[in-house]
Amino acid sequence: MSLIVGRASETEALHACLAAGRHVLLEGPVGVGKTALARAVCGVLDRPLFRVDGDGRYTEGKLVGYFDPPAVLRAGYQPEFFVAGPLVAAMQSGGVLFINELNRMPEGVQNVLLPALDEGRAQVPSLGEVVALPGFAVVSTQNPSEFVATGALSEALLDRFELVVLDYQSEEEERRIVLQECRGAPSAELVAASVALVRATRHDPRIRRGASVRAAVAIADIAARLGGDVLRAARLALPTRIELLDASATPIDRVLDDLAKKAGVAAPA
Repeated sequence: MSLIVGRASETEALHACLAAGRHVLLEGPVGVGKTALARAVCGVLDRPLFRVDGDGRYTEGKLVGYFDPPAVLRAGYQPEFFVAGPLVAAMQSGGVLFINELNRMPEGVQNVLLPALDEGRAQVPSLGEVVALPGFAVVSTQNPSEFVATGALSEALLDRFELVVLDYQSEEEERRIVLQECRGAPSAELVAASVALVRATRHDPRIRRGASVRAAVAIADIAARLGGDVLRAARLALPTRIELLDASATPIDRVLDDLAKKAGVAAPA
């Protein structure tokens, strides 16, 4: 597992909340390390983690669990035929249910969580009541509300969570992350140029949503295999990771050329 670079305050906050038996909502842009932070803290606390990814098509049955249909037809509803979903599995093991992008889940799925969050209990049809073992908690993430395909969580749900906010890290920390996560061995200069270019995407008025440090990792990895050509690597890595305000008015190549100049990214000799 990768080491967490920085994030001392956020790590301490998440650890304290879980140790106190509280549920936590991690909020921040894509790629700031919300999932990595949750995994690291659960590892320290020695609690199993059950991950679910937010999806508008996700159902209550997938979250809670279901009875094996052939077995039920053969012998009826028996406890041994129940296949636990991630919520029930986390409750029965005293583990952590990690829901990535909770605010992309349908309202019905969100509502299923309320009794588990309140009382550590869940009613499963034909099975009965499931009572959570000590240690059970829910850690969820959400992107800020201005991101596409996100919705606002209900007041009732928000009232059950403590909030830990993550933002982009310092330039020095992002360089350390890129060096740690790259699959090759890019030079310090190449890493610095990749990080500078990615950070520039977050402040350009033509860009609605800038790129995360994950994009800098990709650029550095690709550029190391293109003779150090950071701009060429950026043209491969950034189109899927940034969102322009008006792509028809400003071609992305022009934006990237401008950002490269501002970030001091030069073409390789």
